[in-house]
Amino acid sequence: MLLYLVRHGVAVPHDDPSCPPDPERPLTPKGFARTKEAARGLAELGVHPRVMVTSPLLRAVQTAEIFCEVLDFSVTKLRRSEALTPASKPALFFAELARLKGAEVMCFGHAPNLDEVIALAAGRGNVFTALKKAGVALLELESIDPPKGLLASLYNPRILRLLAK
Repeated sequence: MLLYLVRHGVAVPHDDPSCPPDPERPLTPKGFARTKEAARGLAELGVHPRVMVTSPLLRAVQTAEIFCEVLDFSVTKLRRSEALTPASKPALFFAELARLKGAEVMCFGHAPNLDEVIALAAGRGNVFTALKKAGVALLELESIDPPKGLLASLYNPRILRLLAK
């Protein structure tokens, strides 16, 4: 299975006086624009996920919807999962992933959860990545239970935006 992990785009900062509660923090206008360009860069690489799953937090949902639009994936097929929230345990994510059918799966979430998922799949005890906002990691999974795979690519959002041009 090819597993794409996408960190949400730039959201309203916690210290902004107009910042809503964390689950409702939206992407900023800059976050929308940069995320769309990152998605276009990924499209240039020929990515076509069969399944997309997102954290239910607004900023991740908005990021997923942008990728759906750019990658021509029906937003009505977008699934939501608590296993992709920031404090969720990677084992919960892999248990849910095992129930999905698809050779290419794209998931949208948060730090530190996504970096912990990468570490578990790569057989590392410690986190060794730091996904940037609107950054993408590609894992080639040999198995889901137990999680075992290779970190095939780590796409910085800036590189993805350059690919889009």
